[in-house]
This record gives sequence, structure tokens and C-alpha cells, in this order.
Amino acid sequence: MLDVTLLAAVHEELAPLIAPPVVISLVFGVFFLFLGFVVWSYRDVSNRSPRKAKTQEHKAGPIDEYGHPESH
Repeated sequence: MLDVTLLAAVHEELAPLIAPPVVISLVFGVFFLFLGFVVWSYRDVSNRSPRKAKTQEHKAGPIDEYGHPESH
């Protein structure tokens, strides 16, 4: 029985690919770099939100670098 299993494993065909594995990995790498650029380009959108601006304008006094009033 073991000989039949080994013969079947030797004659097993691999699934065909549309491109070599190196090309497929490069395409996916470029795609993920593109997605990273899209995420990076939206990095300051929440800071321009009008809702956030309204909540910040009622605070009086200086604000530290973390957005908190300096008189804790």
C-alpha cells in the first residue's frame, strides 16, 4: 500500500499558476505599498473635522503638545 501512495505522490501534478511565484509576490508587494500610501495620505483628515474644531474652541488658555489644557 505504501508503494502505491509513493507512486501517486511522485506523479501528482502541481496546480498551474498565472505567473511565476516571484512575479505574484512582487505584484502583491506593490499593491500593499499602494494601500500604505493611501492610508498615509489620510493621516490628518480627523484633525480637519469640523466636529473636532467645535469641541476645541470652547477651551480657554494654552494647550500643551498633547492637546490638554496646561492647568491640570
